[in-house]
Amino acid sequence: MQLKSYFFILILFTSVVSYSQTSKEFNIDKNNVAVGGYDVISYTEGKAEEGTKKYISSFQGVDYYFTSKEHVDKFLLEPEKYTPAYGGWCAYAMADKGEKVDVNYETFVIQNGRLMLFYNKFFSNTFEDWKEEGPDKLEKIADKNWSKIIH
Repeated sequence: MQLKSYFFILILFTSVVSYSQTSKEFNIDKNNVAVGGYDVISYTEGKAEEGTKKYISSFQGVDYYFTSKEHVDKFLLEPEKYTPAYGGWCAYAMADKGEKVDVNYETFVIQNGRLMLFYNKFFSNTFEDWKEEGPDKLEKIADKNWSKIIH
């Protein structure tokens, strides 16, 4: 086998492993888009707004949509500040059972400067449980559980 072939196989393998790790760590859709296409900057402005493919940026192998070029630029300055906690999985479920549970992208809170998303379907709003059971306590538990998942 030629050196080029080995190199191609190595690149392909690295890409597959990278995608596999990304898809397990982040709550992304089949198109590799995080947060259901919602603009993560809009959350810091107190609202959940859907972004568009027109304004897109990538971070850690995941694509993010935005509502404006200004939001893309803001994201690019400090992407870690705006990406959701726990890979975009439900903060309450991460604290409660250390599980990755899907979310409702319009049920959120900015807590300690971090975007937290929550499950909110079928008569169950875990954001209400989060508030009731103690956000600071639950955040610490969720952080511990998340560190077990990503390491």
